Amino acid sequence: MGMLEGKVALITGGSRGQGRAHAITCAREGADVIIIDTLDQIASVAYPMAQQADIDETVRQVEALDRRIVAVTGDVRKQADLDRAVSDGIAALGKIDILIANAGIFSLAPAHELTDEAWDDMIAVNLTGVWKSAKAVLPHMMEQGGGSIVMTSPINGLEPRFNYVLYCAAKFGVVGVMKTLALEYASHGIRVNSVHPGAILTPMTSWQGAWDMMSGKPAGEGTEEDMLEAGYHFHALKGNGFLDPQRIADAALWLNSDLASSVTGISVPVDAGHLLIPGVNANPVK
Repeated sequence: MGMLEGKVALITGGSRGQGRAHAITCAREGADVIIIDTLDQIASVAYPMAQQADIDETVRQVEALDRRIVAVTGDVRKQADLDRAVSDGIAALGKIDILIANAGIFSLAPAHELTDEAWDDMIAVNLTGVWKSAKAVLPHMMEQGGGSIVMTSPINGLEPRFNYVLYCAAKFGVVGVMKTLALEYASHGIRVNSVHPGAILTPMTSWQGAWDMMSGKPAGEGTEEDMLEAGYHFHALKGNGFLDPQRIADAALWLNSDLASSVTGISVPVDAGHLLIPGVNANPVK
């Protein structure tokens, strides 16, 4: 018997990367799955976003595990899309026990150079979208007497980084949402926690702009090999470069399972020891 036998899990951003790992892991452990993802390219996002083929592949892999899946095309910025995913999922699968609020985008710039559009898109997807996702499932979870919500807030929800003001603002905010909802809905048997990935190899992190950033080379000259090598410097634990999305899915599996039935309101870093690395000022200004 799997760790999520008989459960139903809703995963935002579920078509690829970490979202697909969550979907497959939930299915492998006995859960039926609902995914929601957008097929629209957000203008302020430089890397290609999900395609229909990504959704189709996640559906194929979940069904190959003999589990049911409902795939919804929608945008976490829109409450109506999330409400539709919940209603369609419940109509097909009967209930929702788990929410993994995984959907997110990435961009960065010095604070004084940020456009309003980039800021607004980041907050709308990475923070407001998490709240709206929770809002969509909370009434159902309250009615059934419990549930588990896991929110993705990478280590940039726990530590700042140069040029990350919009990303950190959103992800620090997710921690505040998580802790508040954990307190507010504990009396309903609803647990709320966050998982904080280190450097994870996904379509969001492996593209030309990310290769350049991680390699320190001029635009267009970085390679994926440069980026993968840099990943070993980002983590403290031996042998850990860029991590497989499965590592995050494993942490969420624990948080959503009965093994964590008394765990709520916590942040779980899955960062191969990144937060343990002592910081130094490599470029002091005197």
